[in-house]
Amino acid sequence: NTATMRYDFVVIGATGMQGKIVTKDLLKSNYSVLLCGRDKSRIEDTLRRNKNTAFAYLDLRDKSKSISTIKNSGAKIVINCADGDWNLNALEICTAANVHSIDLGTGIMSMLRKQLAMKKTLIKKKLIHITGCGSVPGIGNVMLNYASQKFDTVDSVKVGFAWDANMNKFVVPFSISSILQEFTVDAPYLHHHKTRTIKPMNSVVRCYHRAVGRENQFKVGHHPEAYTFHKFLERKGIKNVEFYAGFPDHSMRAILLMIELGFGGKPIEIQGVKIEPDMFLTELLKRIEMPKGYQEVENLWVTLEGKYGGKKHKILMECIVPPLLGWESAGCNIDTGMPASIMAQMIHNGFIKKAGSWSPEEIVPPEPFFTQLGNRCMHVFENGKKIN
Repeated sequence: NTATMRYDFVVIGATGMQGKIVTKDLLKSNYSVLLCGRDKSRIEDTLRRNKNTAFAYLDLRDKSKSISTIKNSGAKIVINCADGDWNLNALEICTAANVHSIDLGTGIMSMLRKQLAMKKTLIKKKLIHITGCGSVPGIGNVMLNYASQKFDTVDSVKVGFAWDANMNKFVVPFSISSILQEFTVDAPYLHHHKTRTIKPMNSVVRCYHRAVGRENQFKVGHHPEAYTFHKFLERKGIKNVEFYAGFPDHSMRAILLMIELGFGGKPIEIQGVKIEPDMFLTELLKRIEMPKGYQEVENLWVTLEGKYGGKKHKILMECIVPPLLGWESAGCNIDTGMPASIMAQMIHNGFIKKAGSWSPEEIVPPEPFFTQLGNRCMHVFENGKKIN
């Protein structure tokens, strides 16, 4: 029924964890969705239960077929939930298909710069593109925008996530490949206007976060915030930006063991076949089922320090993501998929109108966005006071 029906949204990577969350949120909001991906078997249940959905095979490597699939959908907005390595491809495809688009972000700085450099082309075509529309990047960027308006100058920004579970069981994170990179790849951070790097495990500190408690956090790379936050706050004199990932002890031990065993290492050859250890691990971990009654809570946070009215000023923004009824299998991944759905709906409903290529802090209006988070039981705090 893809040929006869017109859709409100196209979701690329709809068969993965984030694609499923985005799709479910859009369907709950009464929109029609064309689910695009490569493995229909993983979403048969969604297709069976919802009349206003359909599946179309889409491979971002095939640009011309992808363009025609999007054009034929009738949708004006595409939400790209494919792996971040494909974000530039997806943006070029969406631009050629004359549709607005958003994605979940990339840590590949050269790609991010190319995406943002497409601003003029998109303005000419009256198209909107937002990159990094998940949790961090995503919610964190909008919290940054909201808080930065209360400063004359901003000196330092720290941003990150911290999470915990109600049982000490290892549950597969949304992307084990990304997690392994966060633990092993040198983490860039901005110090006195200069980019420096540090090995993640050399930056571990124990910290307390609301709703999570005390746990280890460390600087990680593979995140665009150091670049986009600096760009956004340059006029306010920003000098330092650091990104932190926080993990509960049981999860951190399991991940460090995987790294020690070589799962984050170089390709290996078995009987003439080259295998990427992290790809093998990804497939292997798909067999692990979530324990019955397992729940997660997450705290996405941003701290700004600077001056207001000539005095030192500090704001801590937090978004608390509790377990949600009916979303148990997604864990705290809901805070990546749901904001992408919200931002796409804000384009659809005219809350976001300005053509160009943007990072969320530049274009997403904070208050209506926070209201939508609140409607999904994700509460935003400013210095400990709930504001949505």
